[in-house]
Amino acid sequence: MNKSISGVIHGNTIELSESPGFLEGQLVDVIVQAARAPRIRGEGILKSAGALANEWTEEDDRILEEIYNDRKRESNRERSE
Repeated sequence: MNKSISGVIHGNTIELSESPGFLEGQLVDVIVQAARAPRIRGEGILKSAGALANEWTEEDDRILEEIYNDRKRESNRERSE
């Protein structure tokens, strides 16, 4: 019988969140791996924020500003038609 149960490590002891359902004294094989943290929406963006900070230039700012202004002009044209 295989069963996946989460637990917390305390030194050489693992405190399981529930009973494994095996007999007392029964030999078992244990495979331990770190639990994955629950994903948070937008976590990837937050982790990557500032990744290019050392390479960013004033020219990059100028290009982004130009793109932003072009998009604003395009959306204003659509509304006026």
